Amino acid sequence: MANTYTQIYIQIIFAVKGREAMILPNWEEELYKYITGIVQNKKQKMLAINGISNHIHFFIGFKPDCCLSDLVREIKKSSNSFIKDSGFCKSAFHWQEGFGAFSYSRSQIDSVINYIANQKQHHQKQSFKNEYLDFLKTFDVEYNEKYLFEWNDD
Repeated sequence: MANTYTQIYIQIIFAVKGREAMILPNWEEELYKYITGIVQNKKQKMLAINGISNHIHFFIGFKPDCCLSDLVREIKKSSNSFIKDSGFCKSAFHWQEGFGAFSYSRSQIDSVINYIANQKQHHQKQSFKNEYLDFLKTFDVEYNEKYLFEWNDD
């Protein structure tokens, strides 16, 4: 896109179906590398990726010629197949429908990268449900409880 100049930074969050603790430490790094490859192949810039056993966060420099929903759909579909084909899970693995996407300014890049890097420590104090609801409130995103992720009891 000639003569198009942008500066778009987006954090994306999505969960394992039913928020089951299925992403295990012994293969999560392989999953993150795989997802990073998808992002890069779609000409987006991965700035940070991390998560815990039931959800992931990633932060990208986003180009406007990409459709965010298509990118997330491809990441979920391809990584789901990667997990299955790699034999990482004994039972069927699926991502939950939907995702959260939150935009940031350039001045916030370091703090978002740090936040994502510290997911495991962060979730020793706060559940994913509370974290996600905090994002929706902080970013003033209207939502319907009926369409939020399926929540297991915390």
